[in-house]
Amino acid sequence: MRRLVSIAALLLSFGIAPMAVAQSEAYVPALAEIMSAAQWGHIKLWFAGKHANWELASYELRQVRASLEDAATYYHRIPVEYVNATVEPVLAIAAAIEAKDSVRFIKGYNELTAACNACHEGVGRGFIVIQVPTASPFSDQSFAPPKPPQP
Repeated sequence: MRRLVSIAALLLSFGIAPMAVAQSEAYVPALAEIMSAAQWGHIKLWFAGKHANWELASYELRQVRASLEDAATYYHRIPVEYVNATVEPVLAIAAAIEAKDSVRFIKGYNELTAACNACHEGVGRGFIVIQVPTASPFSDQSFAPPKPPQP
């Protein structure tokens, strides 16, 4: 019986030890994963702003900003001037969203898009060209603001 308990303990330790090691190591997503998340957010941001769904636009802008911050945090080889070039457009978009101003939103969005492309060019990835989306790949999501509840 004692031997059976020892074997069970040994087997259990093999199962738990890898999990303990895995939990202590921080996961760092690949830069391509971070940039893909930023690109999806960039697309959704456009359609939210285009449909004047300012709450969704604000949310998507936070997602894009978080992706850009993650890229700068985890990948120090990205020159700081390219990361900093996105700050003003993000702030401009945030102000446009707050003001519910479609004209300012479009201007800020275009500036953000240009900053993304300048970064891609600057780090030798000029073949990745971002543009204003022409069609939504999100056929399962409405970008119109939610209708207020009927009394």
